[in-house]
This record gives sequence, structure tokens and C-alpha cells, in this order.
Amino acid sequence: MKTVFTLEDERVRLSPLQSDSYEALWPIARQEKLVQYSPGNVASPEGLKAYVAAALKQQQQQSSIPFIIYDKVQQAYAGTTRYMHIDKKNNVLHIGATWIGKEFHGSGLNDHMKFLMLNHAFDEMGFEKVEFRIDERNIKSRKAVEKLGAILEGTLRKNVFLEDGFKRDTCCYGILKEEWAATRKEFTLPL
Repeated sequence: MKTVFTLEDERVRLSPLQSDSYEALWPIARQEKLVQYSPGNVASPEGLKAYVAAALKQQQQQSSIPFIIYDKVQQAYAGTTRYMHIDKKNNVLHIGATWIGKEFHGSGLNDHMKFLMLNHAFDEMGFEKVEFRIDERNIKSRKAVEKLGAILEGTLRKNVFLEDGFKRDTCCYGILKEEWAATRKEFTLPL
């Protein structure tokens, strides 16, 4: 499986995350409560460096493919996302560890990213299912994956500790290859 590649369309470029990506991500990562619903710590320079290093280690282990996000409209780096929990035996992977600066929220950037990633996961990588794990309280993210056609499959109760010590309930969403084939025909991407 190829673990270093770029995905892009007219709106967004997802390039391989690298150790020096820290410099482009720091102005975004330091925004207040940017990852309040996620277990990652990116709010300090040390935390962000460790976050990038962990993503790259997972990539070496072939369990993750991390990207840095570039918004072509705003001509600026916007954040990061990745394929993760890659399970080749069962043809399932997750899309997650996604965070973008608040100035990109609601801009359509996330739709373009997820559209590219879902198409690539199903068409190029040959996966049969893509999953998303989202804090139950993160209504915006939940609505975003539901808009893509992902189905709520259940909730894992109090299964992940966050940086503030809160133990979240995690909603598990999934989308099957055949579901995506039907959904993407009708999906319209904002410019």
C-alpha cells in the first residue's frame, strides 16, 4: 500500500505530512479550543511537535496516512487530517484526526477534503468501509459526516480520555463502498 501521495481538486490539496509541517500548522493549532473534542494535544509547540511525530510514526507502521491541508481559495494552510486505523485484512479504515482553523469552518473545505479521501479510499485503495469516530457532543462534525451519507452505527460509552480529563462518549459512523457509490452521484461540492 502506497503511504505517501497527494490528493487535490480545484479547492484543496492534501499533501503528505512531514516533520517540518509543524511550522505551517502552529498558527492554526494555537487557536483556542480547536481540538476540544479530540484526544490530541496541539495547543502548545511541544504538543504539536509530538502530535506530528506520532502521526509520522503511525505512517511508518502503515497504520496511518497523515496529510497537511492547503486551501487553494484562501491560499493558506488550514490544518491536518489522516487515514488511520488502517485494517487491510478487513478492508476498513478510519478518516479522522481532522482539524482545521476556525476561519475555514463552514467554507466548504471539509466537504472537498472528505470527498477526495472517500473516493481515494474506495476507488484507489480498494477499501470496503470507511469509519469516523466523533465525540458525541461534537454536533457540527456529526452533521458533516451524516451529510456525506455516513450511518451512525453505535456509541462507545466513556471510551476516550481527552486532554482536559473528560472521558468522552464516541459516536461510531460508517459508510460502505456501495453506499458511497450512490451518495457521491448526488453530492454537490461548494466552491
